[in-house]
Amino acid sequence: MDNATATSTSLRATIDPKEAAHFGKLAAEWWDPKGSSAMLHRLNPVRLAFMREAIDTHFGGDSRNVRPLSGKRALDAGCGAGLLCEPLARMGAAVTGVDAAPENIAAASTHAGTMGLAIDYRAGELGSLGLTGFDLVCSLEVIEHVTDKALFLSQLAAALAPDGLMILSCPNRTMPSRLLLVEAAERLGKVPRGTHDWNQFPTPEELRELAQGAGLVLGEPRGIAWSPLKGLHLSEDLSLNYIVTARLA
Repeated sequence: MDNATATSTSLRATIDPKEAAHFGKLAAEWWDPKGSSAMLHRLNPVRLAFMREAIDTHFGGDSRNVRPLSGKRALDAGCGAGLLCEPLARMGAAVTGVDAAPENIAAASTHAGTMGLAIDYRAGELGSLGLTGFDLVCSLEVIEHVTDKALFLSQLAAALAPDGLMILSCPNRTMPSRLLLVEAAERLGKVPRGTHDWNQFPTPEELRELAQGAGLVLGEPRGIAWSPLKGLHLSEDLSLNYIVTARLA
């Protein structure tokens, strides 16, 4: 991306103020595994299992190494209160977390401090922060909440080092996801009301097209499925939610 494009990108916004306000109101409960973010606490181990395999594969690491990101820089865009940033820091990365809601950044910083973790948290528009050269760029369950998906993916790509790894996840726009992730989950109180807009869920094909426009190449997505016996788990079924790697073309 040239300097003129980068400057133009930084002047445009991807943050939806209503979305930022919605999640900012949940900041105080983010680290409560029985609170409004309980579903994220259940989802996190599944995402981390995929990420650990992807990290070892991409960087040629040893699965027995407890700090596979030692010496590397990681960015979590849309970090909330740090549920992903803290495991990345424990894997050895120098972590930067960015979120649209200042309340989330405050909660994230406080929690990291109590855990003795040095994480660089910043609130604001990703494209205006001048973040570049990250070995790992993550944005999980965020793309469906931004105002301009193409621009947001371009901002993520601009932050990625030439040989870096990106990991994305989001719900899929299918009838099962509408029934389970929106209607059932919100009506039953599994996630707060108004968290999801089904129309904003990108399909894997749409995400691949958006990624190509941002100069990215997607890997093969894995599904994050749910069953009464297994709970949330990695699967070949992409109908509810999916997670995927990306790299610069």
